[in-house]
Amino acid sequence: MVSAHVATGLRAATVMVAATVAALTVTACGSSPDDGKLTVVASTNVWGSVAQAIAGDEIEVTSIIDEPSADPHSFETSPLQAAKISDASLLVYNGGGYDGFVDDILEAAGPGGETVNAFELMEGIHAEHDHGHSEEQDTESDHAGHDHEGHQHEGHQHGAVNEHVWFDVPTVDAAATAIADKLAELDPAGADGYRARAEAFHADLQEITAITDGIAAAHPGVPVAQTEPLAHYLLESVGARDLTPEDFTSAIEEGNAPAPAAIADTRRILTDKQVRVLIYNVQTQDRVTQDIRSTAEAASIPVVEVTETLPEGQDYIQWQTANATALAEALETPA
Repeated sequence: MVSAHVATGLRAATVMVAATVAALTVTACGSSPDDGKLTVVASTNVWGSVAQAIAGDEIEVTSIIDEPSADPHSFETSPLQAAKISDASLLVYNGGGYDGFVDDILEAAGPGGETVNAFELMEGIHAEHDHGHSEEQDTESDHAGHDHEGHQHEGHQHGAVNEHVWFDVPTVDAAATAIADKLAELDPAGADGYRARAEAFHADLQEITAITDGIAAAHPGVPVAQTEPLAHYLLESVGARDLTPEDFTSAIEEGNAPAPAAIADTRRILTDKQVRVLIYNVQTQDRVTQDIRSTAEAASIPVVEVTETLPEGQDYIQWQTANATALAEALETPA
């Protein structure tokens, strides 16, 4: 994996060229195609799949990253891709610094149309939840005389930032609704269709939630490990406790080699069978993570594979249903 610092430098150089071409393209063509059709662009095929489910058959959604092996953290756009992003009638992207190439292009060339930023939607959802939860806690604190500062929820610290928001079903649901609303504004004649498809998508998402709710009920507070914090929101939804040393997961996510002590601590929780399952990102594996996987397998700890982009031939619902099901099945394996 390319390190975050190197990737940023490479991306900046690429964006300078891409933004120039994009700006020229915008000047020549304007923000709408000549045939008047809406153009919907997504940063990755994950958000492309969500957008396509809402857009329907008449609009073809273009995903900038659609290769299962691509790493969005270090992705570099071509001039043509940059032009598509800045010219889109509707741009759907992850945000939160995950697909930073989009932010770079929008900053350089400006958006050509409407945008849906999933991370910003997630922040709004969680802010509302935390606000309500805080008020409830304050009331309890007044009655019991306890200070709730630093409160832990389902094994995670409130306020922790994780950009992999496509694993957060409420955020994806909100993104689908936002996409429907934006498309309805751009194409009032098709508004009923967009909103009907968003409602159908919402129903499909509830089937994923049913699986995760079942895991939470059957395995409350289950201890798990990850090679990096990719499935953070999936684990949060089932109430799992991630015991992986943060020094290990942070280093892997940033493309750096973890310290020997962090590797040793991660191996220890596996060999001592302190966790029930290892969540393994196959898309950014290296010698260190492969060793961690081998350690888990030697200890008879099930490995659940996850990816950052859609596997070939699957849509979002199929993919996340498979992820949740795989976790449920792994936890049914005798400890």
